Amino acid sequence: MGEVPAGEDDNDSDREEDERLFPLETEASESFELDTPAERSGHIAVIDRNIMYVWGGYKNSQNHGFFDLYLPRNEIWTYNMESGVWTKHVAGGNLHTSMSGSCGVCVDGVLYLFGGHHARGNTNRIYRLPLRAPSLVWEEMRDLKGLPPSCKDKLGCWVQKNRLIFFGGYGYAAQGPHQGTFEYDESSSLWDSLGRGWNNHIHILDLETYTWSQPITTGNTPSPRAAHACATIGNRGYVFGGRYKNYRLNDLYYIDLDTWEWHEIVPQQGPVGRSWHSFTPVSPDHIFLFGGFTTERETLSDAWLYSVSKNEWKPFKHSHTERPRLWHTACSGPDGEVFVFGGCANNLLSHHRAAHSNELLVFNVQPKSLVRFCMETVLQHKERLSSYWDCLPKHLLHSLKQRMSRVNTLGS
Repeated sequence: MGEVPAGEDDNDSDREEDERLFPLETEASESFELDTPAERSGHIAVIDRNIMYVWGGYKNSQNHGFFDLYLPRNEIWTYNMESGVWTKHVAGGNLHTSMSGSCGVCVDGVLYLFGGHHARGNTNRIYRLPLRAPSLVWEEMRDLKGLPPSCKDKLGCWVQKNRLIFFGGYGYAAQGPHQGTFEYDESSSLWDSLGRGWNNHIHILDLETYTWSQPITTGNTPSPRAAHACATIGNRGYVFGGRYKNYRLNDLYYIDLDTWEWHEIVPQQGPVGRSWHSFTPVSPDHIFLFGGFTTERETLSDAWLYSVSKNEWKPFKHSHTERPRLWHTACSGPDGEVFVFGGCANNLLSHHRAAHSNELLVFNVQPKSLVRFCMETVLQHKERLSSYWDCLPKHLLHSLKQRMSRVNTLGS
């Protein structure tokens, strides 16, 4: 199925009008990869315990010019952070379509999937997928109380106190008395008769009462935006950048998730404006920013650490500077690492074939734990020490064996 990256296409790009208005009506059936997921952009990824789960997004068609294909809706890939092994799973349930630009988040072992873009436009359906059940089965959450968000994609989410808190996005105008601003995108009428736009709405889904609500906010509210990135630190929901009209922003805000007061933060020098980036909490005081797409249509490979306590951006040196990415995912692992998967390495809006990726980039953002250092040392000296391994607690023994199989697989 073709994907118009809704809200990220520009007025001077006629490719959407010519080819992408007529999406292919089938999911990708071209997954010949056996041991790794297909390349993709616009997917979701979450971590539960030491497993990363990847779903959705879209890739290039092999046989249809610039058409894109959604990844199959029933396909989920897991990555074991100890063994380094990818595994493909087939999920059951009633997930209605393949999508990109959805919002995915994991709470207490359950993956929640909201919104997205599919071949016929945007949706505001929400699904849950229990990740620790014997089998993976999608469940649509249908009988929710309250006024739901509008149909949209490329939004952000914060999690606090068993609540999912969605912010912003690009899609159709809200029906009903929504709090916040919707800004119509005049160019959207060229490829969607209903028209779409950007919003700065906040919607809360309480996972205990299954009720949608909207808070009354105060303070300096951010402009409507999409393809921004959100991060939760304590009782604060941070948002950086995103696209609004023809600009890709570098503003930084947080909202107090108890009082619902917005605060604009003006640090000293920081990252350039961007959309389609990632913004990942890595400690109680640091958020890791990577990649994205600038107003000048440059795909970025820079990384930054934002310190909450110091209100300070610092460039983060890394070894992936030759691997720019936009519309990727980034997950914080248990050992101070950030796992960046997929995304696009070139200008997604150009007339060239999109360079979708299936690479996994690992950033060592925080110091390794003492347990991790000990594990690596034991593996380095496994010939001398393996006879003593059976004395270890079962969870450590299991982890060592997982890591040893990974070392053997890599041939090092």
